[in-house]
Amino acid sequence: MDRMDKTDLYELMTAYGDDVRRYAYAITKNREQAKDIAQEVFLKVYRSIGSFKGDSSMKTWLFTITRNLAINELKSSYMRRIVLLGWVKPQKNERSAEMDYFTEQSVREIRDIIMKLPNKLREVLILTLEHELTMAEIAKLVNVSEGTVKSRLHRARQIIIRKWRVTEP
Repeated sequence: MDRMDKTDLYELMTAYGDDVRRYAYAITKNREQAKDIAQEVFLKVYRSIGSFKGDSSMKTWLFTITRNLAINELKSSYMRRIVLLGWVKPQKNERSAEMDYFTEQSVREIRDIIMKLPNKLREVLILTLEHELTMAEIAKLVNVSEGTVKSRLHRARQIIIRKWRVTEP
């Protein structure tokens, strides 16, 4: 695609807008920054769609742009504290209020643990769980080998399991 019209842009934003915003949020930990970055991503895509060579999926390309903009934003920002989006979603079944409470507590505990992971581990976990990228896509996106992605994902999961067991009553 050499050119993009407003309809194409709208369709792209509809298809990937939430993913781009959530990924930007996962990096910046700031909802307003994430919204601004998402807008900038789509403006950049609109202006430079001709540079998309198709070497990766559109989603991976959008995430690459998102990651670069978010990291640049962090470098120029004082924002270092983090808040988590609802990544771990409880399944809706017929349950008692007590079960719902304990599920919510567990979700909060896991969210807290995830947000305390080192950036490199948290990022691969988010890209796997929330955005369902493959190991190869993540490796290309963060510019590391697939083995490094697998290793980071394994370490992230091990930390979560270990810390969650410690906090469980």
